[in-house]
Formats: sequence, C-alpha cells, structure tokens
Amino acid sequence: MRTPGSAVLDRFDGWICGLGTTSGRRIVVGHWPDTPLGAFTDVMTESAGGHRTLLAPTGEVAEFVAATYSFDEVRVVPVTHTGHDDRRRVVAGPLEVSWRIGGRPLLGRLLRAVPGPLAVHPRWLRAIDPLARRVVPGVRTVGSAGGGRREYYGARDLHRVTAASARWGDGDCGALAPVVPPVRFGFGSAPATPSYVRITTLVERSLT
Repeated sequence: MRTPGSAVLDRFDGWICGLGTTSGRRIVVGHWPDTPLGAFTDVMTESAGGHRTLLAPTGEVAEFVAATYSFDEVRVVPVTHTGHDDRRRVVAGPLEVSWRIGGRPLLGRLLRAVPGPLAVHPRWLRAIDPLARRVVPGVRTVGSAGGGRREYYGARDLHRVTAASARWGDGDCGALAPVVPPVRFGFGSAPATPSYVRITTLVERSLT
C-alpha cells in the first residue's frame, strides 16, 4: 500500500508526430494507445503568430493535458486517427493533417538499441538529459509537468516524416517544413526535423 507523499508514475505509451508547415503552423500529434485515461489522440498546435491550441477528445484528457502544458486555447472536439502502412491521418475539429513515415535515421537506430526497461527508467532519463539537449536542440528528457509533478520522456524509436499536408479551417497550411521556431507548450520542443517518435511518457506525482 502506498503512503501519502510517496511517488506514483502515470505511464503513457504511444507515438508523437511533430511537423512544421510553410504557413508557419506547427503541429504535434500524440497518439496514445495505452494510458491511465484510456486510448486517445490529441493535438497541440501553434500558429505562425504564436497562438497555442490544444485539441482534445474528452474533457478528462483536456484537463490533464492543460494542467501539464501551456495553451492559449483549449478545445474539446472529436479526434480521429487512422493509419495504413506508412501513412497516418488525424482529423481534430478545425485541423486535418496527414503525413508519411519515412526511414529510421542513425538516432532512431541508436534509440532502438537501448533496452526497453532502461530507456524509460527515470534515473536513465535524468542522466541523459544534458546529452539529449546537445544532440537534438530543444528536446528534453525530464522537466516540470506543473502542479509539483515531474515528467520524463523516454524515446524508443524515431522515423523521419517525409511528406505532409494540413488544413486549419478553410485554409491550407502549405508544405512540410521544419518545426521552427520551436513550439512553446512545455519545457521542451519537438525536434526541428519533422519526426515520428515512439515514446513512453512518465508523469511523476505524489499521493496526498
């Protein structure tokens, strides 16, 4: 039995796709088949002008994500995720985004070589955070999740995104582009190079 004040790790297993567009809109899609909140897909997007929007499928997901990251606007909307072979498509309220998954670069091969239990262990993720920041600017493996909580990112695989298309409302977002400038949702950004990352996120909280 856990006592008040002891730490609990909430584990979220899934994939994150981060991509930019030539219109300046940057998009981060999280597809989470296994979480304490059930399976879900959510989207964080930042406009060229810096407006940050969360698109979440339920109020429960919106509340959790908004307590963990920073947004100017939170919308609860239907979110669908479909995939076939190397293609993925997400529709979330005003956003439609599709992308194609490419090959695995050297970093992806290195991530796959780390044993699974080690790749998601908080001590390992704290130790490699300084290296991660140097190798992939903007990326962090540990930081604050707000409310006295700590968050860990354990990347386990990485593929390039080779093509994408997106629409926001009635407007075309343009062609695939780097995630530049970095998104400002939390303590770290997505990689500047459009990427599709297999990830385990741990949110550490204390029992009260």
